[in-house]
Amino acid sequence: MAADPQLDVAGGASGIPLEIAASWRARTRGLLGRTGIDGALLLTPAGSVHTFGMRFTLDVAYLDREFTVLDVCRMPPGRLGAPRFRARHVLEAEAGAMARWGVRPGGRLLIRAP
Repeated sequence: MAADPQLDVAGGASGIPLEIAASWRARTRGLLGRTGIDGALLLTPAGSVHTFGMRFTLDVAYLDREFTVLDVCRMPPGRLGAPRFRARHVLEAEAGAMARWGVRPGGRLLIRAP
């Protein structure tokens, strides 16, 4: 059985469960209808997100094409995030997760796919 994708944070947490939303349909659905997530969701390609219809507050990290963190912010339900210049991917997780994992602007992320 193939392993699921995982996220590693340079100088931080490793082995974080990761879901990847690479199709238009998967990116559009995102975390809508869920009450939480174990790990993180990577939206790719993406440069901005919204939390309309969300049931929980998110931590959002904007990433460049090399998975360097450009910005991290917290978004409560019902918000529209401004697009970030150079962002090519967006990582979403439950509020507080990014700080626990050590995700900070300037940091690098590594995606380990099966």
